[in-house]
Amino acid sequence: MIYLDANATTPIDPAVLEVMMPFWRENPANASASYAAGRKARKAVETARAQVGAMIGAEAREVVFTSGATESINAVHASVRRLWPERPTLITTKAEHAAGLECAMRWEESGGTVCHIKVDANGLIDLAELDEALKSNDAALVSVLWANNETGVIQTMREIAALAHEHGALVHADAVQMIGKVPLDAKVDFMSLSGHKFHAPKGIGAMFVSQRVRFEPLIIGGGQEGGRRSGTENVPGIVGLGKAAELAMSACSSELRDAFEAQIVSEWPDAVIHGVKAPRLPNTSSLCFPGIDAAGMLILLDQVGVACSVGSACHTASLHPSHVLEAMGYEARHAASTLRFSFSRMNTMAEATEAVAKVLKAARKLRDLT
Repeated sequence: MIYLDANATTPIDPAVLEVMMPFWRENPANASASYAAGRKARKAVETARAQVGAMIGAEAREVVFTSGATESINAVHASVRRLWPERPTLITTKAEHAAGLECAMRWEESGGTVCHIKVDANGLIDLAELDEALKSNDAALVSVLWANNETGVIQTMREIAALAHEHGALVHADAVQMIGKVPLDAKVDFMSLSGHKFHAPKGIGAMFVSQRVRFEPLIIGGGQEGGRRSGTENVPGIVGLGKAAELAMSACSSELRDAFEAQIVSEWPDAVIHGVKAPRLPNTSSLCFPGIDAAGMLILLDQVGVACSVGSACHTASLHPSHVLEAMGYEARHAASTLRFSFSRMNTMAEATEAVAKVLKAARKLRDLT
């Protein structure tokens, strides 16, 4: 299989699996236990906390381990909504991940107000509109997907954060797709990430909570994670996350994506690359083959061993027009002809070249059938 769906999930790095194994086979101790094995587990957890902190430019004490970004996003939204009731507005976009969109709906259900800032044809937030929305001074939180999971478009988070802070609003960045691809260059108040997006296991992630802001936990109980997220720590997962963070410290190259896109466009000039005029993740290519059924392409590509997607993997077993492309101004039929290819550091140029040939063959077959 040529696996080109890294934005959905990535394979575990062998080095990550290696550091996890002892905490399954040899030391199953609870990290809160006071005996030697427990202390060893606690030390491993704290080492991983420092590794994740170093990766995102934070202090170790600002890192909270969670089950993944979805939990982290829920926790941030719920905390801000409870602690700042006098500021009832959430500012976000309609091009968010499902977790962000669902949390915005819950914000409204709790009596708050949600302001959706538009994105342009390249998927970028209109900063003037954001500034205008912030002038009411009743926004508690600006919550934005830093890099879009479907198109790879990277928001100008530094400017977004500066505007929000100028008006007294807090900032949450969903950094899931940024890790291991692009340096994090903005000062935000909250950040969410998932390990399985950068070669760590599924079911482990982290939340950055700035020491400058108050936080009320979503999950309460035993008071783990400094009282910010209760529940017995997933020691093997946390250790793996730390190692993956260490490996992800260097940003990845766009060489494979650029070569892939260039070969596709040279053979299929009508292909549309979404967000091509905006800053993009170096691994992500959202391509529209006008008039070609993307669902049919998926089937043909799967048969010849190429794994890609029609967009986000957050809607289980469903094929539907992309809300992200819709927010960028594209029609449903355009979205229905769009495929997402996302590379990881484990892919090779030979795979990219072979994938091009198979993608073009599938597109030609469907065109001829039509």
